[in-house]
Amino acid sequence: MALAFQQHSLLPIFTLLAFLSLLLNPSSCFNPKHLNVSKYQSDNSDWSPAGATWYGSSTGAGSDGGACGYGGGVEEEPFSSKVSAGGPSLYKSGKGCGACYQVKCTSNKACSGAPVTVAITDECPGCTSESVHFDLSGTAFGAMAISGQADQLRNAGVLQIQYKRVQCNYPGKTLTFRVDSGSNPNYFASLIEYGDGDGDLGAVDLKQALDQDSWHPMDQSWGAVWKLDFGSALKAPFSIRLTSGESGETVLLVGTLARLIDQLLIFETELDA
Repeated sequence: MALAFQQHSLLPIFTLLAFLSLLLNPSSCFNPKHLNVSKYQSDNSDWSPAGATWYGSSTGAGSDGGACGYGGGVEEEPFSSKVSAGGPSLYKSGKGCGACYQVKCTSNKACSGAPVTVAITDECPGCTSESVHFDLSGTAFGAMAISGQADQLRNAGVLQIQYKRVQCNYPGKTLTFRVDSGSNPNYFASLIEYGDGDGDLGAVDLKQALDQDSWHPMDQSWGAVWKLDFGSALKAPFSIRLTSGESGETVLLVGTLARLIDQLLIFETELDA
């Protein structure tokens, strides 16, 4: 049930684990890494049709994190370049970021028919010729091929594939908040990643101080980045509530983060210097 706070990569990396202690509320919470972990094990077993293309390097990750904001991490484990930009019905104006799917193809002689798991990490706004379209990384597209025939498959152009929604599983990774460099005592913004289960987020709420009852809805800034422009000084410690966009399931993170705002001020000073 670990959760990591990290400074955004634009600034020196500083892990705030020393200032964060999370407690699970057993009456209303799941494991903080998971949103609705069992749904795709029992439901949604049927495959549906979709279109597929690929972009970027033939053995790359498509783009450097793309419109979801995950950055160069898409090339590393656990994504390992097996990612996809999504057409409008998958990207969902950014609220589809982090969702996981299995894709497979049988429509070309180079197709293996074996499923490949990908995460939505980018947007393909022009992918509207089908109701569902995956613009896969070169790596993910080639992974659908018979061994040794990845290049032949990538040369096929637009493919008709099959897909289904599956749960995300990031072994060894904690649910991570990467604090945006523009955050300050009155404004908090963070990239949220590595959520197991549903993977995507439909809503994020923040509550100040453990003895207050008011939840403040955070706005989606862009992609997987959520923000709260409070207008006055935020009071730690914070609790954060994450709600899945797919199932509506909620994870409640009750934490102690007494020095977060002070650290953000220190980071701002370092950046100005």
